[in-house]
Amino acid sequence: MKIYTKTGDKGSTGLIGGTRIEKDDIRLEAYGTADELNSHLGVMRANINFEDVKKDIHRIQNFLFDIGSYLATDASKLAPFLSKEVVQQEINWVENKIDSMNATLPILNKFIIPAGSVSSTYCHVCRCVCRRLERRIYETSKHYPIMDEVLIYVNRLSDFLFILSRYVAFLLKEEVFFRE
Repeated sequence: MKIYTKTGDKGSTGLIGGTRIEKDDIRLEAYGTADELNSHLGVMRANINFEDVKKDIHRIQNFLFDIGSYLATDASKLAPFLSKEVVQQEINWVENKIDSMNATLPILNKFIIPAGSVSSTYCHVCRCVCRRLERRIYETSKHYPIMDEVLIYVNRLSDFLFILSRYVAFLLKEEVFFRE
C-alpha cells in the first residue's frame, strides 16, 4: 500500500464518504485537532508511571479516534457510526473518573501553575489542546450538524485532564501553585 496518493497535492483532502474539501475547511481543522490531542495524550501516557492512569488514557485515545472519524465523515453521504448513546456512556465514564480522582484531592483554593513532572505538566498541555478542540468543534457545529454530546464529551475531557494533572501531581507530591 502506498502512503502517498497525490490526491491532496492541490490543497484538498477527502472526507469519509468521498467528499473532497479544501485543506483549510473547519471540519479538517476539527478532526486534525482531535488527532493532535490524541498524539499529545500518547506522549503523556508514555510519561506516566501509573498503570491505572495509562489504561484510562488508552480508553480516551480510542474514543477520541472515534470522535475524529465522526468529524471526518460527510454525514450527507454516510450515516454517522457514532450514536448519542455511546457518546453519553463515555461522558458518564469521564464524569465518574473526575469524581473519583477529585475525591482524593485536597480542596483547591489557589491557581495551579502547569509545572512539576513531565507527566503532570503534559496533562496541562493536553487540557489546552482539548480546549482548542472544543472551540473547533463548536465552530464546525455552526456550519455542519454535530451531536451535542460530542461537544459535551470534549468539554468533560478537558475537565478530566485538569483533575488528572492535579491527581498525578498530588501522587508525586509536586503540585505547583501560583505565587508560591
